[in-house]
This record gives sequence, structure tokens and C-alpha cells, in this order.
Amino acid sequence: MKRFLTQLVLATGLTLPTLSPAFAGSEYDDVVTAEILPGWETDSGAQIVGLRLMLAPGWKTYWRAPGDAGIPPQFDWSGSSNIRSATYHWPRPDVFYQNGMRAIGYKNELVLPIELTPSSPGQPITINGNVALGVCLDICMPIELELRATLPAQADPAPINAALAQRPISAKSAGVGKVTCTVEPIADGLRLTTRISVAPMGGKEVAVIELPDPSIWIAEANVTREGRDLVAVTEMVPENAAPFALDRSKVRVTLLSGKKAIDIQGCTGS
Repeated sequence: MKRFLTQLVLATGLTLPTLSPAFAGSEYDDVVTAEILPGWETDSGAQIVGLRLMLAPGWKTYWRAPGDAGIPPQFDWSGSSNIRSATYHWPRPDVFYQNGMRAIGYKNELVLPIELTPSSPGQPITINGNVALGVCLDICMPIELELRATLPAQADPAPINAALAQRPISAKSAGVGKVTCTVEPIADGLRLTTRISVAPMGGKEVAVIELPDPSIWIAEANVTREGRDLVAVTEMVPENAAPFALDRSKVRVTLLSGKKAIDIQGCTGS
């Protein structure tokens, strides 16, 4: 599943030191800097923050499902205190093509809203974590950024709210109808054909298919139109390279077209 790495020129990643409240700085400052934007406490007691990545002109970083030409971000909160879980609210990504491969991510700036659920509600949260991510121009570099902050802190809600407003809309909001999946075993995994009843999105349509298990490699989906139905065909290969049982309710499909994006959760048998 990591065969794409042989097609990228990778530089050695370094841990970037962080200044309070959470700022990454080193010789890579001319490529990417990062900071934690304090947000607010939700009714359930979670803390909303934003991870802001500021990229040099022309540089890109990647979405949670970056495609074969990208490097997925990975977060580690294990050094933090009073964080039980983290939920990421990804804004709509862009589709790029580099070296003949498709990549999905962001350029210029990314504000990623993160919902931190505390282990002890009402008590302060100390962020002492890191994010490993890829940044690319003509080459791709894996970089690890340290994240430091103590919450609550003076809120900076405007950029977080703007990023939340850019999330893909739900299938219901988009008027998506029936979503079915047909599964066929292949020598090293499964072929999945997803049929989605959805109005044309007005441009080139891309379907990104995900499963909860990141170790399963998922090919770039081939997308065609049959009237109102969008049909996406992909192949899935697990680490043991064999057919496997697929829970259709766990299939996630994101449709992207220009500035439009739709988040579809689950499918049924045809």
C-alpha cells in the first residue's frame, strides 16, 4: 500500500521546536509553520481548537485520504494531559495532479478544527503532542511538528468557524438518494462498485472511498455517469493480499467537484 513512496523524493523529517502557545519554527520556517488556535468549550465539555498550517507559495499538504501521491497526516496526543480523544473536522480539500498521480489536500493555508474530549471535564487540557505530515513542491518532505498549548486560553474563533463552514455537506443536505455497493472478490482483495443517486455537481467529479482500517490500500476510483447515477469503481487490498469481509455501513465516500463536496456515510447491497 505504500508503493507510492518509491515515486516521491523524500527528505529526512526533523522535529520542529515549538514556541508558546504552539508554534513550530526552524530552518523549515520558509516552508511551513504551525500554531494552535484556541477556540471554545462545547455544551458537552469538549474543547474546540484549530491547527493552523501556513505554507510557502506553491507548497501543499495533505488531507486525511491523500491519494497515492500524498502522505496522510498522523497525530500523536500521548504526551498530553486530560485528552481522552480527538475528532477532526476536515474542511473541503482540493484535488491536485503531480507526476501523473492524483493528490488531495491543501495549499497556502489550512485551519483544521479539532474537537478535544477531556478525560476530566471542567479541568484544564495541556497539549503536548505532534503531527507528522507531508509537504510537497517539486519534492515531498515528511515533517514532524510539535504542538504545545494549555487550554482554556483566549479564544480565536473566527478562523475555526470559517473552516467548519467549509466542511463537505452531508448526503441528506445534498439530496443524495440511494447509495449501493456491489462487492466482487479479486485475487488480492475486493473490487467495490458504488452507485450513488446524486445530481451532477457541475464539473469533473472525483470520488474518494475510505474504510476505517487505514492499512487497507484503496485504489483511485474510476468515476462515470449513468444519468443521475454516479458510479465509482475501486479496488481494495489488505495487508495479507486476500479477499476479506466488508462492512458496507463503514464505507465512506466523499464526492469532490471544484468548490463542492459531499460526505456520504455507508452504502447498502444492490
